Amino acid sequence: MLKRKDLLGLIDATKEEITEILDTADVMKRHLKAGEKQLPYLKGKTATILFYENSTRTRTSFELAAKYLGATVINIAAGSSSVAKGETLVDTGKTLDAQLNDFLIMRHPMGGAPYLLAKVAKAGVLNAGDGMNEHPTQALLDMLTMREHFGHLDGLKVAIVGDIKHSRVAKSNLFGLNAMGAQVRMYAPETLIPKGIDKLGAKLCKSKEETLEDADVVMGLRIQLERQQAGNFPSLNEYAEFYGVNGKDLKLAKPNAVIMHPGPVNRGVELTGKVIDHEKSRIEEQVFSGIAVRMACLKLLNDYRDSCK
Repeated sequence: MLKRKDLLGLIDATKEEITEILDTADVMKRHLKAGEKQLPYLKGKTATILFYENSTRTRTSFELAAKYLGATVINIAAGSSSVAKGETLVDTGKTLDAQLNDFLIMRHPMGGAPYLLAKVAKAGVLNAGDGMNEHPTQALLDMLTMREHFGHLDGLKVAIVGDIKHSRVAKSNLFGLNAMGAQVRMYAPETLIPKGIDKLGAKLCKSKEETLEDADVVMGLRIQLERQQAGNFPSLNEYAEFYGVNGKDLKLAKPNAVIMHPGPVNRGVELTGKVIDHEKSRIEEQVFSGIAVRMACLKLLNDYRDSCK
């Protein structure tokens, strides 16, 4: 059993914990493929989705996951809540606790915000992305997608190319994949590589060719266009030429390699259109995996909560 009240990150996750989540997600995926969308695991429970940043994929994925498990789901947009009136995160957590919420699913622009909420809330807190820190369920769905294709994660060579500095997805994947015995290679302009990422277990490569050579997984990361004004690279066209992945680049990877991207994709920038639509692409499968993984996380956290009563 996953012995956690909250799911805040993968930095301290063990191989056993990750395996349990992925195994449970496999079961959830079978339910979904069989058309079973009214499961009893969270019947009578309430999940509140509290997003301080815009989102489509993650928000809807969590909402569907909770509903498919039988929970009542409440959506709160920070801009239209008491947060806009100056309410602190601590006060918000206490208020939602007083309303007997069982789970709080939060996305926040500040790194560490879910950890603060988890300290004051009795409800289970799930991190749906905090600043440039982590996005644990995205990494878990990525690992589920990889494991389904290869049958294992141990020994896989995963190439991650893109805006690593601002990517919480890259960090969670690094922590999770390292725990599962995979090798993570990273490549980006020097201005988009966070200091010390190599000390956390990433292999920093000096060229795109070195990164993709013999890779099992080729993962692009979104260039955050809102950060372009910082001058991290000369132009999108130059970035696409030197750091984007095209059909020729794919030939460097293993013949059975898969293409992944957490989305949304800047088509023609991180990946060319042909790469996105390639038969090796698992981008749409990642979206489906996301619902199953979030169902698994909610179920396992709920099992632990129930065991503590």
